Amino acid sequence: MCCTGECNYGGRVTDDKDRRLLNTILENLYNASTLTQEYKFTASGTYFAKHLDSRDEYEQFIAGMPILPLPEAFGLHENADISKDRNDTILMCKSLLAMSGSAGGGEGGSAEATVAAVVKEVLRRLPADFDIEAVQRKYPVLYEESMNTTIAQEMTRFNRLTSVVRKSMQELEKALAGLVVMSSDTENAFNLMAVNQVPNLWRKASYPTMKNLGGYLDDLYARLKMLQDWYETKAPPVFWISGFYFTQSFLTAATQNFARKNKIPIDEVGFDFEVIGMNAADFPTGPEDGVYVKGMFLEGCGYDADKKVLCESQPKVLFTPAPLFWLKPLLMKDIKEFACYDCPVYRTPDRRGVLATTGHSTNFVMYMKVPSQQPESHWTMRGVAMMCGLAE
Repeated sequence: MCCTGECNYGGRVTDDKDRRLLNTILENLYNASTLTQEYKFTASGTYFAKHLDSRDEYEQFIAGMPILPLPEAFGLHENADISKDRNDTILMCKSLLAMSGSAGGGEGGSAEATVAAVVKEVLRRLPADFDIEAVQRKYPVLYEESMNTTIAQEMTRFNRLTSVVRKSMQELEKALAGLVVMSSDTENAFNLMAVNQVPNLWRKASYPTMKNLGGYLDDLYARLKMLQDWYETKAPPVFWISGFYFTQSFLTAATQNFARKNKIPIDEVGFDFEVIGMNAADFPTGPEDGVYVKGMFLEGCGYDADKKVLCESQPKVLFTPAPLFWLKPLLMKDIKEFACYDCPVYRTPDRRGVLATTGHSTNFVMYMKVPSQQPESHWTMRGVAMMCGLAE
């Protein structure tokens, strides 16, 4: 079984998360109990291994199974059907929009008027680029405080993005006014904005996102405000982990501070994870070591705030806010094991991306240990993961 689970089938098993799921499925299917009793593959007992005497009996037994497989056949919660139908609908709508080209405007206006209004609003609300030199003067490079480097790097990345957004909107504004000829990039931006989608030109310079245009802009403004508030006051006591352009640099800075403070090699340091609550306002100051983080969402399960453990999803609730975590740096040998689910954290619900040299998807952030009373295999089959941002 173990050898089978480690095989790569047509490139679909590409990383450790794929292998963990495949091995978990095989453990449920390949075991001695299937040969000695009516073994139930699912909790409800709808799918089970029945011992019969003839081929006809087996065929009748198979014919009696549900024609459309239920989510429980794959270990998923019943909400998975909603997610599947929702994703199919979104894909169909996007395909229809792609075939139909640019859309007409709303009440009393054409597509040009609608896009022109959005362009004007973007140029009005988009703040000026961050002054990196001023930031570096206030937060100089210090051996004992790597977060100073993080804020400067984040602002530099967002400056590149906002410059692309601002320039493209200025060009589109002139093109709509008839002052310049519309380029291919500008025309693409116009067509996508007309149907509430993010222009490709922005995506090339942007952090991963699955949001539509309105959601993307609100998210961008919130990220810029987070950095501006950090610059004007100080580092927040609870970091909005979803607001970083490159989350890994923030996480590295947290471990680097601990390693330098204690004069130990950084490759011997890892994170311990502690759930600290649900409300960031309860923590006016940050921890002495590590960071408090917020802003993630759980998919495939719920969270019991009273017991501080994972629980089953509520019907029709696809995502639920994750608790606040204390990412506590410790020597790896000092990290204690506890009953938990090793939960993968992704930047978007897409859960996929280009494989980096680390062997992980570029959309993958890290594993976080979340307390659980269920065995890890239960949540693995449920497809439980945390997201830094949603598609809305």
